[in-house]
Amino acid sequence: MTLQTEIPRETFGSLVAKAFRHRSFVLGFAITVLVAAMATLSFLWTPYDITRLVISDKMLAPSAAHWFGTDHFGRDILSMIMIGARNSIAVALVAVGIGMGIGVPLGTWAAARGGLVDEALMRLNDLVFAFPALLSAIMITAIFGPGAVNAIIAIGIFNIPVFARVARAGALTIWPREYILAARAAGKGKTLITVEHILPNIATLLLVQGTIQFALGILAEASLSYLGLGAQPPMPSWGRMLFEAQTRMTQAPWMAIFPGMAIVITVLALNLLGDGIADNLDPKSRRRR
Repeated sequence: MTLQTEIPRETFGSLVAKAFRHRSFVLGFAITVLVAAMATLSFLWTPYDITRLVISDKMLAPSAAHWFGTDHFGRDILSMIMIGARNSIAVALVAVGIGMGIGVPLGTWAAARGGLVDEALMRLNDLVFAFPALLSAIMITAIFGPGAVNAIIAIGIFNIPVFARVARAGALTIWPREYILAARAAGKGKTLITVEHILPNIATLLLVQGTIQFALGILAEASLSYLGLGAQPPMPSWGRMLFEAQTRMTQAPWMAIFPGMAIVITVLALNLLGDGIADNLDPKSRRRR
């Protein structure tokens, strides 16, 4: 007997076609791809070598030679933003991977088991949420030392309860459904039901939450770097670029404008991407449209 899940199966091609008819998705996708391409290109080429200090070129205004100007050490800001992009993306991506890889199994397990296990997990989540995420990340990096790895661990730890709660909430709405009862009657265990029926039906929730946490991860990384707890010199970081620019706003405002724009545009693109994914993969949203 074949058990049908609630979400209708569509071909990958049809889902992609629908997604690219959604303006928010297209705009968010285009900007995200551009940022990712810029970060990837920085591994192979940047307009200037950022490890080379040219004091005679310090704080030059944007020009044909330096599109985004130079900083107080004569380094090209565009080159630094390109390299800073790969650092921000890597930190946020791995942190989301940690949160999703641990939080989703915990959340779905709690929903499947219920009772004391579910209650204990939720109380642990409440305990973690009682502390501001950024403050806790600052505490962790301050204890274990600054650096990209510790920033990833700090941000990843506080992604775990987010994904656990989202996965649990989504799973709890699926477990009472008739096709789940039919699967249990057919002799399937809770683990197999979770893999075959629960996870496919909450994939949209997890994907949208993933884009949100990715955007928040970039903000968190920038905040930690601004405080000197993220990636360390000579590795550029958007947050540290803002910190270095704050005392030079009147002399060289472009030192803060361009890194700030990079953060805002990237976070906005990810939010638009998440909205587009939610609207195109959620059957209820498609019906409303």
